[in-house]
Amino acid sequence: MRENPNTMEVLHKYFPDLSKTAIEQFHALKNLYSYWNERINLISRRDLQNLYLHHVLHSLAIAKIFPFEPGAKILDAGTGGGFPGVPLAIFFPEVEFCLVDSIGKKVMAVKTITSDLGLSNTTVSKTRIEEIHEKYDFILCRAVTSLQTMIHWVSMFFNESSHHAFCNGLICLKGGDITDELRQYNEMIRLYHIADFFSEPYFETKKIIYLPVTEWPE
Repeated sequence: MRENPNTMEVLHKYFPDLSKTAIEQFHALKNLYSYWNERINLISRRDLQNLYLHHVLHSLAIAKIFPFEPGAKILDAGTGGGFPGVPLAIFFPEVEFCLVDSIGKKVMAVKTITSDLGLSNTTVSKTRIEEIHEKYDFILCRAVTSLQTMIHWVSMFFNESSHHAFCNGLICLKGGDITDELRQYNEMIRLYHIADFFSEPYFETKKIIYLPVTEWPE
């Protein structure tokens, strides 16, 4: 039988050891996002059929590289429809996730989704990124803005101590040709090609940018 990359099969393919709870929560995402997408545009309505490939698996690419430790505190800055924060909160149930966005309707929907999923490790709030006052181990974003702008916004929001084998820092999901955007940071960043982990054509131009605080520009 031919594999369908737009169903839960694609998650089992790359993460065969998911817990029963995680499987149930990931399975529930389709109905929850279908419900909310009829009311507000959480993700592109045309792209809902690609939920597991374009949104869930894309978010979980971060888990292939960064095995967050229990107790880590992570901010999803500009979460939009809940990505990458919601899938990662399911995958790392012992990690604390804070999802923020400035659009109230999306925040309301994502808050309800996390509640319906029973994600006790997740908080969702209507907050502009530059208004955040907490400290985090890692800050995540998914094509929210340019790397330069994101660095300007979040440079003061990191915990000084690290409890991981890798340093605290900014982790961004990016796509397309970002050569010019990265040029001034080439010696500071770690660049990962998602196609090295996932074989589907959708990921051919998708990347993860990691800027550890130890390399933070002055």
